[in-house]
Amino acid sequence: MAQAADDVTLQLKWVTQAQFAGYYVALDKGFYSDEDLNVTIKPGGPDIAPAQVIAGGGADVVLDWMPSALASREKGLPLVNIAQPYKSSGMMLTCRKDAGIETPADFKGKTLGVWFFGNEYPFLSWMSKLGYSTEGGPDGVTVLKQGFNVDPLLQGQAACVSTMTYNEYWQVIDAGLKPEELVVFKYEDQGVATLEDGMYVMEDNLNDPAFVDKMVRFVRASMKGWKWAEENPKEAALIVLDNDASGAQTEEHQVRMMTEVAKLTAGSNGALDVDDYQRTVQSLLSGGSDPVITKEPEGAWTHAITDKALN
Repeated sequence: MAQAADDVTLQLKWVTQAQFAGYYVALDKGFYSDEDLNVTIKPGGPDIAPAQVIAGGGADVVLDWMPSALASREKGLPLVNIAQPYKSSGMMLTCRKDAGIETPADFKGKTLGVWFFGNEYPFLSWMSKLGYSTEGGPDGVTVLKQGFNVDPLLQGQAACVSTMTYNEYWQVIDAGLKPEELVVFKYEDQGVATLEDGMYVMEDNLNDPAFVDKMVRFVRASMKGWKWAEENPKEAALIVLDNDASGAQTEEHQVRMMTEVAKLTAGSNGALDVDDYQRTVQSLLSGGSDPVITKEPEGAWTHAITDKALN
């Protein structure tokens, strides 16, 4: 008699969208069931912090941005990165030229939209690198707590807003602003990129051989899903739409998103690049008087899972 499949619950960082296509593809194409896994994918949202979900036992593995995960770890929640499907950062600050922005020197005295709930850390480390106070004033910047939309830019409440290459930037374009009216600053180009959408588990679970074995299979199937999605962006987007219970997503937006996401996952086989990790840590430590983390993390990542999954 066949053994029952092992249950795995994955908590996404955000709502069902092509940002997470690899996991939905792995589910849809049977890559998880081929590995004897019964995977439940839980969408996130504005009020859902993945770290809190896993702390409360609501998931086996969560997707989070490394700044948030390392900050959680320093505060006592022992999250460990087991795989890193995203190689590049999709984070940008998108600004209006008519607000007088051409270079980062023009941020002074301006209002900038920033996401919170752990997403503010890359921004704060960039501002401290530039030497700008985030408390406002003529030599600093005023931080506007941005909701998960681009209204402050459209309505002129902020000179710049946070956007992802694959999502909110296109909301700005769809709202009628033209690319030539905008100037974008990619964190990747500014030397302040930090790692996004890694897979994290609780450290204690890595002492359990059965859990480790389950994660090896989960990572292997997930990366198979990601590479399939990169090669078949349109089909991958349609699979995501099939899984969108909210019905909020459109085909055009998801296909565009998948095309952009594929640029960020390209170049990763799923194993964390230690140089990328170190760059992220250095960026977070260099926050002047208010760093995101105060000391070099220990044990915050492992290759134990990807070494087995990818060989």
